[in-house]
Amino acid sequence: MLDPRLSKDTIAAIATPPGDGGIGIVRISGLNCRTIALAIFRPIKTTFSDFTPYKLHYGHILDNDKRELDDVLCAFMPGPNSCTGEDLVEINCHGGRAVLAAVLEETLNQGARLAERGEFTYRAFMNGRMDLTQAEAVVEMIHAPTKAAMHLAQVKVSGLLGEKISSLRMRLEHLRAHLVVAVDFPDDEVECLSPEELISTSHEVRTEIKTLLSAVDRTKAWREGALVVLAGRVNAGKSSLLNALLGRNRAIVTDQPGTTRDYLEESLNLDGLNIRLADTAGIRQTTDAIEAAGLKMGRELMDRADLVLLLTDGTMPLTDETMSTADNLGADKTLVVFNKNDLPNFNGDHGSPLTDLGFEILDISAKTGQHIDTLCDRIRDRILQGAGQPDPDELAPNARQAKVLREAAEELLFMEQDTEAGIPYDLLSVRLETACTTLSGITGEITSNEVLNAIFDSFCIGK
Repeated sequence: MLDPRLSKDTIAAIATPPGDGGIGIVRISGLNCRTIALAIFRPIKTTFSDFTPYKLHYGHILDNDKRELDDVLCAFMPGPNSCTGEDLVEINCHGGRAVLAAVLEETLNQGARLAERGEFTYRAFMNGRMDLTQAEAVVEMIHAPTKAAMHLAQVKVSGLLGEKISSLRMRLEHLRAHLVVAVDFPDDEVECLSPEELISTSHEVRTEIKTLLSAVDRTKAWREGALVVLAGRVNAGKSSLLNALLGRNRAIVTDQPGTTRDYLEESLNLDGLNIRLADTAGIRQTTDAIEAAGLKMGRELMDRADLVLLLTDGTMPLTDETMSTADNLGADKTLVVFNKNDLPNFNGDHGSPLTDLGFEILDISAKTGQHIDTLCDRIRDRILQGAGQPDPDELAPNARQAKVLREAAEELLFMEQDTEAGIPYDLLSVRLETACTTLSGITGEITSNEVLNAIFDSFCIGK
């Protein structure tokens, strides 16, 4: 089936989020967008004859019976100097769902087609208004969980990552040109690249790729947030701690064991760092099938977690189950939390067996809030250990781009090894061509339709 995004139809969609708001935008893009807009727009000014580019025009949108649907501001932006690279109209309406749906319906009645997911950005990419790194960064901007993530995406929206990748690829293309000369004119006295120079330049490019890849892990928490899981025996105070961290009653707190049978997940912002906080079922032996399923789900969450808060009742010695859970998790991803330090029989020495094994222990009271601020600071520090505050100008590839960069770096490493082994230049050029082609997949110069569809299908309709 032909991908609708490959067509030249005039497309329309609501470009603002669903729900009620002060302003909503209906976007129309394509050759007939101005004609469609003029057919449904009645200006306030009697002197109006046509849209003046890049100027807001005030008037009303009319339905088929010439009844007013809404008073609007309408703007026309001719291609190629629009966000899609083709003629574009944006109708600024009131932000009610019924209003926006009615205005959109009139554009469709005049011949526009409802846009596919990401089709406006796809057309911008196909029309050369942005490369693929910029298109992907648009999605990252929309879904940025923190201000830091927004800045990291904005750097890529500006095109800096695409420029960096293109620069690396051009250096490799320059090497290819020298290899072609060496292969085509082996006996002529022409300027040729020595094996040492080939290895050196390839190694320099590979080093720069490694620098880009290092930013992936360093900025992951800022870009994607982090998963922090509350774990521990029943009645250790996990639900109370969840409520204390959130500053509100989200989880049911009772003395009855097994109150939390599934898991609860909430978002927490720790000084700009987005945390997904999950409260799991209390660890214990059970014959209840539902609770057992909840315990299994909790173990899976702990395996995926960036940090586990292993909560224990500080008024009691450590249990074998707590020691076993800590041993399975390891000290690197575990922060042991001794709860109930407000009680007279609280004893911090109960944590000695874990302290001896290198686990960090912090005592708190989920009930009174004592040391909760300190716990928040430690959660943030543990998640960001070694990362620090991201550089606003740092280039941080996403998961797809990182995968492609690793493939290109691996190909360059193989070429360097082949060069040292004395492999002929004509075979080395195949490795170099593969590395160049691989890098082209990041900016979209050479990218399969399957990859493009996967990327743009992640967009919302109207973007």
